[in-house]
Amino acid sequence: MRNNIKSLAAVAAIIIVAALILAWWRERPITVEAHVMQRGTAIQAVYATGTVEPTISIPISPRVAGRLVELRVDEGSEVHKGQLLARLEDADLQSTVNQLEAQERWAKQSYDRAASMFEKGAGTAADRDQAYSNWQAAQAATAHAREQQKFMVLTAPGNGIVTRRDGEIGQYIAVNQVLMQIATDAPLRISADVDEEDIAKVKAGQLVSIRADAFPDQVFDGHVIEVTPQGDTTTRSYRVRISVPRDSPLHIGMTTDTNIIVDKHDDVNLLPATAIVDDQGNKYAWVIKDQRLHRIPVTIGINGDRKVEVLKGVAANEPVVDIALPDFREGQKAEIHSAKTA
Repeated sequence: MRNNIKSLAAVAAIIIVAALILAWWRERPITVEAHVMQRGTAIQAVYATGTVEPTISIPISPRVAGRLVELRVDEGSEVHKGQLLARLEDADLQSTVNQLEAQERWAKQSYDRAASMFEKGAGTAADRDQAYSNWQAAQAATAHAREQQKFMVLTAPGNGIVTRRDGEIGQYIAVNQVLMQIATDAPLRISADVDEEDIAKVKAGQLVSIRADAFPDQVFDGHVIEVTPQGDTTTRSYRVRISVPRDSPLHIGMTTDTNIIVDKHDDVNLLPATAIVDDQGNKYAWVIKDQRLHRIPVTIGINGDRKVEVLKGVAANEPVVDIALPDFREGQKAEIHSAKTA
């Protein structure tokens, strides 16, 4: 009997100790990082990845096939309108031109004879007219061959810079095969693909913040130039054209991170986006008062990726937990590790 009483007493003691430990555990103060609201600019932006490209890029390709025998420019070369870029072998065409010129001279002589004989009454008008027609046909054939020969010389259609060259001397260049690309001296632009769920927010003229991995410490300003009216059904996105400043160090082909600013409020209360909890559309924050957590409903304005505009709910100097955890409880003890501005 005494042993049973001792056993029950021991069990009761263990239960009491466990309850005390549990109570202590539940009531122990947690350590949190906190933020105090600050005044600043709230920005709502649409993010998209883009590529730097020339506003106008002209492909240079021959209209007559031939072997490349001369290259006057290379990638990076600045060119002006009419400048010789490359030349294709034209020996066969030159032979054709020589032959047709000889035929043209013979046709002209034949016409002169026929016309002279007609004037003297020794020939007919039909012979004269036939000779004239033959001469005109020979002239046309010669002119056509000369034009074909001109196509073997490739010139710049305007001022710009050679951005790509794909041919080598000795290589056979087919008709319409692109030998090089020339970007005109117009400013560069960025083509970015915006998700269809965001495209309704994007309009021409909106300010764009541009970043590139090649220049990690710089931010460039651009503007939306145009939004293509037809989207890509595969990627479910729309192409957006963005201007690039003329003095920008960005190069053609660079990948950029673009944030298209669709809304902006200056001099408003800001908190980190991580401080706001969304509970089925009801938003709240955890505020620390008297070293305890308190769940405070909040009303927000612009909901940015990093910062959120707070319209009401949190006082100016109240510390707000920057990251809310699921097991937070109303009235739970809390100690602030450090308090920062948003």
